[in-house]
Amino acid sequence: MCAKTISKDYSISFPAIRGVQGGKEYYVTMCPLKLLPTMFQATVTDIPPELRAQRELNKSRVTPITNYMLENPDNYIFSSIAASIDSEVNFEAYGDDIVGRKIGTLSVAMDAKFIINDGQHRVTAIIEALKDDSTLGNETISVVLFVDCGLNNSQQMFADLNRYAVRPTKSLSILYDHRDPLSKLTNDLVQNVSVFKGMTEKAKSSISNRSRKLFTLSSIYQATKTFLQVKNSANITNDECQLAHDFWETVAKNMPDWKAAVKKQVATSELRSDYIHAHGIALQALAIAGNSLIKIEPESWKQTLSKIAEIDWARENTHLWEGRALIGGTLNRSQKNVTLTANYIKQTLGLSLAPKEEVIERNYLKGQNEK
Repeated sequence: MCAKTISKDYSISFPAIRGVQGGKEYYVTMCPLKLLPTMFQATVTDIPPELRAQRELNKSRVTPITNYMLENPDNYIFSSIAASIDSEVNFEAYGDDIVGRKIGTLSVAMDAKFIINDGQHRVTAIIEALKDDSTLGNETISVVLFVDCGLNNSQQMFADLNRYAVRPTKSLSILYDHRDPLSKLTNDLVQNVSVFKGMTEKAKSSISNRSRKLFTLSSIYQATKTFLQVKNSANITNDECQLAHDFWETVAKNMPDWKAAVKKQVATSELRSDYIHAHGIALQALAIAGNSLIKIEPESWKQTLSKIAEIDWARENTHLWEGRALIGGTLNRSQKNVTLTANYIKQTLGLSLAPKEEVIERNYLKGQNEK
């Protein structure tokens, strides 16, 4: 341990809870947000990685966090900041009983340096938010303080804290996000569109071979975003929500294989193995074509969209899908292949291609003719 008894005359004190991990004491305290700029000095970014105790600050990550806090001042939430103290410390317990020994006052030398091991983007974002809304300054964030013994130990702490960190899947993030209107719409579609209900994988962003699901929540989200041409999901209207529901329901009516899967007349694994329409690329392509169709035929789009029932979605139809949705027999999800798949759907619906789509289509046809 690096902890030593220090003089109270030259120290800063925090109410804290004492704990033990790996045989070493650590402390949890609540820090008023307005003290963060003083407590944590600006991160130095112009030194080699081997001399830092943190990754380099990514300023592009800061602004979204700042905006999140400012836009949700009544219900934002942040996890704890983890930091190390490069200083002597002293913990004075409030009592001698089992609880009292864990609660007390942590005294830190006035010249102590606090080094962030996890949470530098949160701290920087909070500091930026306080510049716009100083009333948030009296609110608090929990800080976990470790007694540090130098750069090597701080670097090891950073490595250990991030060693097993795993981001949630896109589907799970959408499922649990009740703040984003597009996420709310997607969850509503999954509950109300006949082929999505009970057929959507909500926790994972991919589907295993044995799964009975046909779609992923993330693919429906992305396709709906494309269909509505959403840039700021906060601006989604009730009419757009209804349009999205009507569109996917109309698509479903013209996908016999999807309806057969709902009725358990065909295995979803068989559809994924044998057909293009059982994958996210088809949803995305249908969304692109649907958006164009409704702009051109706002009143009769449902009748025209029924023509997708004529498409042969079988992967064995390599004359159609090789180079368009398949590369060497394997499904390819690149933007170019999504566009080429959408192009064929648009052509089936009798729609003209946009200039950029025409260029991609000509290059594809040229490549096919040269084979």
